[in-house]
Amino acid sequence: MYPEQIVAPMKSELTSQGFTELLSPADVDTTLSQAGTTLLMINSVCGCSAGTARPGVLMAVQNAAKVPDRLTTSFAGFDVDAVKKARTYLMPYPPSSPAIALLKDGKVVHMIERHNIEGRSAQMIAANLIQAFETHC
Repeated sequence: MYPEQIVAPMKSELTSQGFTELLSPADVDTTLSQAGTTLLMINSVCGCSAGTARPGVLMAVQNAAKVPDRLTTSFAGFDVDAVKKARTYLMPYPPSSPAIALLKDGKVVHMIERHNIEGRSAQMIAANLIQAFETHC
């Protein structure tokens, strides 16, 4: 488990922009099972991937004509039980962090796994998400 002083700034990057933290399995169940659309960012300390994923997610939310009903995040390696529960909603996708999922009525309709984040710019991630928002939100 990562120390809080390491993850706090990375969590804040999203929560300061309106993302709600899912800190427990109950939070996950309550939020991800709701009707409507939910964006879930599985946050990570991985510098190269999470370092473009977080700005890409924020760029998408700030520039999209349509956005999900709920913006949520949970931190891999820190919010361990919540992430474990969240991953049950993301099946059949294998565990990945960082990862970005768009759920509609509790089901994944768009998924960006770590291998789809690595080597891509924040702008590319944002464009991918904006297109998903346009389709599903």
